[in-house]
Amino acid sequence: MGERVFLSSPHMSDEGYERQYVQEAFDTNWIAPLGNNVNQFEIELAEKVGSKAAAALSSGTAAIHLALKAANVEKGDIVFCPTLTFSATANPIIYQNATPVFIDSNYETWNMCPEALEEAFEKYPEVKAVIVVHLYGLSANMDKIMSVCNNHDVVVIEDAAESLGGYYKGQHTGTFGDYGVFSFNGNKIITTSGGGMLVSNNEEMIKKSRFWATQSRDQARHYQHSELGFNYRMSNVVAGIGRGQLKVLDERVEKKKYIFDFYKKELGDLEGVDFMPINEWDEPNYWLSSLTLKSEVRPIDVMNALEEENIESRPVWKPMHMQPYFEEYGYVGTGVSEDLFQNGICLPSDTKISEEDLNRVVKTVKGLWAE
Repeated sequence: MGERVFLSSPHMSDEGYERQYVQEAFDTNWIAPLGNNVNQFEIELAEKVGSKAAAALSSGTAAIHLALKAANVEKGDIVFCPTLTFSATANPIIYQNATPVFIDSNYETWNMCPEALEEAFEKYPEVKAVIVVHLYGLSANMDKIMSVCNNHDVVVIEDAAESLGGYYKGQHTGTFGDYGVFSFNGNKIITTSGGGMLVSNNEEMIKKSRFWATQSRDQARHYQHSELGFNYRMSNVVAGIGRGQLKVLDERVEKKKYIFDFYKKELGDLEGVDFMPINEWDEPNYWLSSLTLKSEVRPIDVMNALEEENIESRPVWKPMHMQPYFEEYGYVGTGVSEDLFQNGICLPSDTKISEEDLNRVVKTVKGLWAE
């Protein structure tokens, strides 16, 4: 058995950019939250994606939470959310005591279906916000989705946790809505070990979000709090890691694309294999190379075979409306997300993966069709 092949693990730069910025935090004794690395990471990330302002936070989940708070989502409000996503997209809706309604995907993008979204507005006309996700680095159809949302005058929050470095029609994902969210969790295309970023062209609300994220501490000599606050600010140390990682983002996207193209070339002709859709208007970051199987070979067969070879893989996300905690909430759709979950699998997409290990993956998967 060879060495472990990971799905997507942290990958520090060969140049050691991260160490330089972390060392700066130590040399200046700015170890605690806030400091030059935090300030510069916000500026550099905002410039990279083309947004006016950014707030560096402890997680992407925290960023979604503050985006909902900035959208004035309160108890009893309805928020539309894709059903095919990780629970971190939906959990902050509950934090605000609001009510999620889950929207199905379409096969064209694997993301929120604009037609299902329109149907949801007909069923639930009083909606405060819509969260859009760019799943596995694939862009949602933002023209159609923004058209529907603009017609209903709602706040749009883009969960671009998985799509940093990806574009829709030449524009960075995460910059179409009122607020965009990025994640730097350990498995993301770049990482700070843990952390997130909230971006927006509304500079005043980003400033307010920083205030909320710093325990809503008022400008006073004593400790005074006029609003509920949160301990959501990013550490100056991990922000240094983020600054270094941002320098190699384009390289990471290039490698992720290479991995996807390799799998598609080697496995695309297998009976019943269909890779995640790449549209002409979409420049994904290919965060995870994902596919569906409509054959006698099932995703669990592939995952078990890979695990026997010490290779990590994962199912496609289980839809939120199928989750025990969320199944009581509304759902609008035709079962596309359920189909993708039942037939989907994510192959190893680690940017450190070698040619030898890519061939190990391919050989193992092909072997199931040869039996």
